[in-house]
Amino acid sequence: MAKVKKTKDPSQKALTLKERRNERKSKMIDSRPFAEIASFKILYKSKKKKRVNRSKAGDLVLFIFLSLSGILSVLPLLLIINNAFKPLDEIFLYPPNFFVRNPTLDNFSDLGVVLGTSLVPFSRYFFNTILITVVGTVGHLIIASMCAYPLAKYKVPGGGIIMGLVTYSLMFPSAVTGIPNYMILNWFGLIDTYWAIILPVIASSLGLYLMKQFMIPVPMELLESAKIDGASEFKIYWKVVMPLVKPASITLVILNFKALWAADGSTYIYREDYKMLSYALSQIASAGPARQGTLAAVALIMITVPIVMFIISQSNMIDTMAHSGMK
Repeated sequence: MAKVKKTKDPSQKALTLKERRNERKSKMIDSRPFAEIASFKILYKSKKKKRVNRSKAGDLVLFIFLSLSGILSVLPLLLIINNAFKPLDEIFLYPPNFFVRNPTLDNFSDLGVVLGTSLVPFSRYFFNTILITVVGTVGHLIIASMCAYPLAKYKVPGGGIIMGLVTYSLMFPSAVTGIPNYMILNWFGLIDTYWAIILPVIASSLGLYLMKQFMIPVPMELLESAKIDGASEFKIYWKVVMPLVKPASITLVILNFKALWAADGSTYIYREDYKMLSYALSQIASAGPARQGTLAAVALIMITVPIVMFIISQSNMIDTMAHSGMK
């Protein structure tokens, strides 16, 4: 009896090839958990030797350049500190000495005498400065952040136009807006009051722009989960969003504090008992060469507070510069 030759079905053969192909692919798939694979890749990449773009000579040149730049930046501060403790004969010495030879505290004692004999007590100038600085700084932070919150996290009608106007307003220097500010404050009867200095600072557009840029990356999932938990809109803004934009808030506080601390307010305030510390100290400089030592002591006092604030919060300010693109 003749044997019948079996022929393979083409569809069955194609199915077998497909199964083999799938079996090979399944062997190539890593069955480990995703987190384990991700951590392994990060560890593997970190162990790789990074490519160095500069030679050792280039690193040395860069280090020397940065060191010289740092020294040049510190020299004015060192000069102010030394001048504050120089006697009057060393201040007018030619050629001048950078470092003090015979340190003295006479400049600070003379400053106390001058301020003690003024018509308005020194404590009054100090109170005016602290009041305007604190109210202006805190007010600007609160108003700017509250305005930036809806513009950054919700679709506000006309939000694009508003931010366009805010951005354009950053291009105008204070010399251009000085006369319009004075006219507006005069119309509202705010000249010769504390609000003449506080309101223009609160209405500054820099804080609004900065806070909005930092609030945009805040995930909407956090806001939605807080709403599900029953939090109000203000509580979400204060408890969820504001802690996440802390670097921007501190940077805004430093910038406004520095500007208000050095402001004299003589453009808007004419009453002597409402004027600020910077104005009182600037009057000392107008007394002539005999007050140059006192003026050096004044300069040291005026720069001390902003420098201390910057040293305390410099990490947050640098973080803000890195994430916001400011220079």
